[in-house]
Amino acid sequence: MLPRSNEPVFVISVAARLVEMHPQTLRKYEREGLVAPSRTTGNLRLYSDRDIERLRQVKYLVEERGLNLAGVQIALDMTQSLLDLRNRLTGMLNGSDSARGAELVASVKHLDHSLKMLGYVPLRERS
Repeated sequence: MLPRSNEPVFVISVAARLVEMHPQTLRKYEREGLVAPSRTTGNLRLYSDRDIERLRQVKYLVEERGLNLAGVQIALDMTQSLLDLRNRLTGMLNGSDSARGAELVASVKHLDHSLKMLGYVPLRERS
């Protein structure tokens, strides 16, 4: 079975319950460009697992770290850059010798720590 991380499946009321936010807050975050749910032909918002993951990160950055929405946007952009770098490093691990591999593993661990500080926790690591 393929993961459905990008498949839009949750209407706004369900998404709001999943992230423990008011639906109006989700609408505000969409207006601010922090999340971009899909739309049905009837213009209903549909949120994917990735959207839910992103909303949880936004919630963490606002509530736990005290960032304003401009700061949240910067943190989200940094998160994406770090994830892109992590993916490139992980890809390099496959064809490297053991010394280089150890260096790459250390770099990936450092990136994971940085991502955790930004409130990014992949769905697979949530309990």
